[in-house]
Amino acid sequence: MQKILFMIQSMTGFGKAEVDFQEKKITVEIKSLNCRQLDVNTRIPAAYRGKDIEIRNMISKDIERGKVDLTITLDAIDKSVPNAINQTVVKNYYEEIKDLSEKLNIALPAEWFSIILRLPDAIKTETTGLDEKEWAAVKQTTEKAIVSLNEFRKQEGLMLENVFIAKIENIDMLLKEIDRYEPERIEKIKERIRENLAKSDCGTYDGNRFEQELIYYVERLDINEEKSRLSNHLKYFVETLKNEKSQGRKLGFIVQEIGREINTLGSKSNHALIQKIVVQMKDELEQMKEQIFNVL
Repeated sequence: MQKILFMIQSMTGFGKAEVDFQEKKITVEIKSLNCRQLDVNTRIPAAYRGKDIEIRNMISKDIERGKVDLTITLDAIDKSVPNAINQTVVKNYYEEIKDLSEKLNIALPAEWFSIILRLPDAIKTETTGLDEKEWAAVKQTTEKAIVSLNEFRKQEGLMLENVFIAKIENIDMLLKEIDRYEPERIEKIKERIRENLAKSDCGTYDGNRFEQELIYYVERLDINEEKSRLSNHLKYFVETLKNEKSQGRKLGFIVQEIGREINTLGSKSNHALIQKIVVQMKDELEQMKEQIFNVL
């Protein structure tokens, strides 16, 4: 098969961007995992919650599918800015951690206090309301984090492409290897029919009956159509990879069809070495299935 350039993306990714705004350091982190639809979860400071819908719209505009978690954190650059522990928030965090610890039978962390203080809104900074300049800085930083995430997904996509094309080429080579066993397979079918007819007719059998039996079993066990369909599915998979838009769902459907033809080959082959090849094909395909649902 000819080497080609592919355009698929992974649904797994991570992006991060930071900006210093006045006395604050704004950090936006965004990560994604595979999901059938777009599922967005945001964790943002109280001052930005009024912009939650706008942030979600920014994500849905540039990210098609995946389970997406976005976190915005604020850190004071100027240590002279008065900070205070948000006691209500810290207390709620502690009670939730303690409750979860009891339910899951997991020991409380040794440094749970320092952990809680790093969680959103545990430290409150004396700030004014969100102004347009600050929101512009947050928005631009969020956009950069999304770009970073998509670049990560493209790089992951390149790794997946290498895996897929290698597996497709391996299955294609195994498919071609079946041809060398076809004459032997047909001959064994003939021999088996002769033996069965000889036993049933006490050592003699009618030549016409042999031909009828042979035609019946050869047609029943013929695998040329399955080989042809499997070859076409392999080519179609590669063609779909060429598409400028990543098509994870479509690739998943094609993989299912490839598996169906491989299974039929195994059930109709009636030949030990061909069945061994089929097992190798299934192994290659299973490794593709492990990754195919990560494709956007």
